[in-house]
Amino acid sequence: MGEELKDKLLLKREEGWKNVDEKQNQDIMKLSEEYMTFLNNSKTERDFIKSAKKLADENGYTDIINKTELKAGDKVYFINREKSMYLAIIGENDIQENGMQIIGSHIDSPRLDLKPNPLSEEGGMAYFKTHYYGGIKKYQWTTIPLSLHGVVVKTNGEKVEISLGESEKDPIFTITDLLPHLAQEQMEKKLKDGIEGEDLKLLIGSIPANDDKAQEKVKLNILKLLNEKYGITEADFMSAELELVPAFNARSLGFDQSMVAAYGQDDKVCAYTSLSAMMSLEKVKNTAICILSDKEEIGSMGNTGMESHMFDFFISEILNKLGINKPNLLDKVFCFSKMLSSDVDAGYDPIYAAVSDNLNAGYLGRGITLNKYTGARGKSGASDANAEYVAWVRNILEKNNIKYQITELGKVDIGGGGTIAYILANKGTDVIDCGVPVLSMHSPYEVTSKYDIYSAYQTYSAFWKE
Repeated sequence: MGEELKDKLLLKREEGWKNVDEKQNQDIMKLSEEYMTFLNNSKTERDFIKSAKKLADENGYTDIINKTELKAGDKVYFINREKSMYLAIIGENDIQENGMQIIGSHIDSPRLDLKPNPLSEEGGMAYFKTHYYGGIKKYQWTTIPLSLHGVVVKTNGEKVEISLGESEKDPIFTITDLLPHLAQEQMEKKLKDGIEGEDLKLLIGSIPANDDKAQEKVKLNILKLLNEKYGITEADFMSAELELVPAFNARSLGFDQSMVAAYGQDDKVCAYTSLSAMMSLEKVKNTAICILSDKEEIGSMGNTGMESHMFDFFISEILNKLGINKPNLLDKVFCFSKMLSSDVDAGYDPIYAAVSDNLNAGYLGRGITLNKYTGARGKSGASDANAEYVAWVRNILEKNNIKYQITELGKVDIGGGGTIAYILANKGTDVIDCGVPVLSMHSPYEVTSKYDIYSAYQTYSAFWKE
């Protein structure tokens, strides 16, 4: 009787790997290999969009700008300034009455950006000055290999693409740190102050130009090399977007190879699994939407972030080309829609257990996490999902035998964070955060479970097929 009662009433917290058979294990490992390959070619938002466009084109998607009309089954996308992307499969049901089923993730990650005037010389060394992007621990970005990605746009409109440091044949760059022998004062500082933002200077060269009249010979030599290779001058940095990211690749982690270690898994792990799930869809009941957004790490502002009206434009284009648009229809469609905000969650780390409520933490290897609300402390800034909607999502997961966890991001007075969930919720859409738990989040090398990656793929597929 006691065992029956426990089985009936208690919440089961099981390891996901426990019941994985050989076939499923092969599927998990295959998806993770594909994910790591994709990630290695997609470390920045521009790179991710290039990879996503290629995948979409190969799977029958068309730029919505090139379509004059749409019908059920059509696959379209829109790329916003090469840094965000929205994809759709038109559903069989009336979008006016049934809305859309949206999965939204972000593809930007914490990194270092070059300043508008970055090039300097000090002590016979040339440097790029940087401005960090998103929430980072600054000390983690010193003494690691870094690669340079982005574009330089000249005043005549010519765009120069740069990707340097990923190939074994490429040079890499780094930010130096003090040796322990001379770091007594530095080591007395608080951890957050050990490295100042202005000291995140990228070491880029040391050979001087053969010009006795030049005052900054190393800087001049660097500019000469850049001009020979890319045709750019120092002034062209003023209209550039150049980002520094870790130069190391995604790798399997552990003797059992059960985890993935990689840069940028927040939030590319959810972006990739949702994109991959969409590529496997053909016909859907309700119109399926996949959002790959930019700027989440700095508040989703700007015309490539979710706070802009560019996503509204994409949905309006769908309504226009379905031939049904009319005043206020866009608002109505959002109000009848459902969304998974596919963003990562903090994974429970037993080394730092004190910051987590272990009953409400996301554990690696136990499946997807559902975060009913984010925000901080008293739920400030949170999108708090309705109980009815949480139950609807739970039903999808349980009938598809997908393991999931309901979580919070840390203890009440310690944790907190934000996603794009509130932006769609403000439009009237039912939203819940749904993603993969991550260790070492926002660091140059984050850790996820391959089981959870596969669970995310299963979840997003099941959501769109509902």
